[in-house]
Amino acid sequence: MATIWELDFYSRPLLDEAEKKVWEVLICETPLNVGERAEELFRYAQFCPNTEVNSIWLQNAIEAAIGQAGNSPNRIRFFRRPMANMIIRACKDLSIPATPSRRTYALFLWLQERLETFYPTLPNYQPGTSPSVQLPPSQPQRMPDALQGDQWAFVSLEASAFAEMPDWEIGFGEAFGLSMLNLSPESQIPGVIVFSSQRATPLAAWMSGLELAYLRIDQSSRPNLVLETGEGESWILASLKDEALQAEAKGFEATKRQAKNVHFLAVQSSPEAESFAGFWLLQELQLS
Repeated sequence: MATIWELDFYSRPLLDEAEKKVWEVLICETPLNVGERAEELFRYAQFCPNTEVNSIWLQNAIEAAIGQAGNSPNRIRFFRRPMANMIIRACKDLSIPATPSRRTYALFLWLQERLETFYPTLPNYQPGTSPSVQLPPSQPQRMPDALQGDQWAFVSLEASAFAEMPDWEIGFGEAFGLSMLNLSPESQIPGVIVFSSQRATPLAAWMSGLELAYLRIDQSSRPNLVLETGEGESWILASLKDEALQAEAKGFEATKRQAKNVHFLAVQSSPEAESFAGFWLLQELQLS
């Protein structure tokens, strides 16, 4: 299994002796199994002086993390767009692919934990807000005609069911450490299954190259089920043409919120199929 790291390099709510922001790199391994907890996997943190914020310092920090971990990741994900050029340059010099992503789930939890329980304990802590990296939703694109599904459905599974996910037959997809969210076993995890009798595998393969982020309901005058991918792209997965579908969509969003925004997207050849051409466990994050 590939090793994926998540990385954030940015200023923290800390000031140095010159009253300048202290920067920090955080690196953590992505938990790719539902039973893995982020704090049990590799983590690396290093503060950076305000005067040394550049790709060379970051490259050296990544090299130090590799030395500590004992292995190099197959790729690195990052969510903070203003730092894209610096992160990509540092990773390129180390021959590590770097990908803008909204799948930095473990990093998000770790950063929130440090903001709430670690930085405030330091003597140079300076309360304040970080600039948001959220951008307005992009205009959703139409799915390629050759990859349109035959039908689709809103569904749900209990959180406990995902313990068996490593044993499911899945062509393309990705899980994450669901255990780190401490959901009750009875929590309902909503999802969407797309059925495509002839194109299930090509559709799942195409989705696997998009860095899937999350599903959302577009509540515009023409309601749609939208798939968010990559850094900021989005795709119309299905049209919600009638009131019945729109009501189901509202139920999907409500259940998603109750499950800490966890949900899933699956692709199957038919409702009778016992295997998945694709299956992705997702979570909508409010990145900042």
